[in-house]
Amino acid sequence: MSKLDDKIELYTKSANDLNLGLDDAFIASVTKGLGPSIYNKDAESVSCSDSSELETVKKNFLINKLGLEDSSELDDAIKEVCQKMGTSNRNKYRALFYALLAKKFKKEEVYA
Repeated sequence: MSKLDDKIELYTKSANDLNLGLDDAFIASVTKGLGPSIYNKDAESVSCSDSSELETVKKNFLINKLGLEDSSELDDAIKEVCQKMGTSNRNKYRALFYALLAKKFKKEEVYA
């Protein structure tokens, strides 16, 4: 099994354990879209307690990647995903975080 396959398996298991309601193929597409950053421990997860990181998620992912307009709705969606993944969960994997945001804004086609 490749490193990528290992990560996809890890994220899929985590999504199922958290009952996130994400399709396995969609998780794989988002994971592949993240590129080599998933192999960097610091970049693999999103820290919901780090406001600068959440701002980066908003700017780089929601606005630049998904093409959304900056609004309080984006901030609310990020908070919602943080809660959905569990406030005490230390493994808020970026692939799952992004997948949930893409699904929320009905932008799954970005990963088709």
